[in-house]
Amino acid sequence: MSEDSYKHMGMRNQLVRKLRQKGVNDENVLKAIGNVPRHFFFDKAFESHAYQDKAFPIGEGQTISQPFTVAVQTHLLSVKPGDKILEIGTGSGYQCCVLLELGARVYTIEYKKALYERAKQFLPSFGYKAHFFHGDGTLGMPTHAPYDKIIVTAGAPAIPETLLSQLNPGGIMVIPVGNADQQKMLRVVKKEDNTIEQQDYGLFRFVPLLGKEGW
Repeated sequence: MSEDSYKHMGMRNQLVRKLRQKGVNDENVLKAIGNVPRHFFFDKAFESHAYQDKAFPIGEGQTISQPFTVAVQTHLLSVKPGDKILEIGTGSGYQCCVLLELGARVYTIEYKKALYERAKQFLPSFGYKAHFFHGDGTLGMPTHAPYDKIIVTAGAPAIPETLLSQLNPGGIMVIPVGNADQQKMLRVVKKEDNTIEQQDYGLFRFVPLLGKEGW
């Protein structure tokens, strides 16, 4: 693993400035992004790409999400310290680290075995501890339910009912829903009486959500 130098910290500060310019103004989220060494997720040869505001391939047909997208999803979750969060799609583990920086307890599930194995070994090696699972994220993780928040980091054809059932009353789910080309970022709130309220936060583009209630 490469070191986290002053140069890297400077690049992260620059990324945070760029996110501010793009309208991200949640200081807690910006601080979390400013703390996570994103270059750790890149091969040395591609390190120059680590603090650009773009997605990047990580193998297995998946990507490490664009920092702006991570910032938007994290902001919409309204993370509070101690929140029990289910993350659908561990991927590189970068989004998981941002949630952990905010003091959440994260249960993260990955469909691709190779990515699950990698994240499970890799994140604890530089101090990030979550509960890692391999399986079909569209079915959630019923054994540890209910959750205060659920974040889905892949594009779904619809909101999986199974995930809604694992959300606490008063809980929030952030999920991109649409077709293979683009998805609407939805913030879904489960009210105390179990009715659902949702808001649309614009178009994004994610890899497809795989599994029984996905694609």
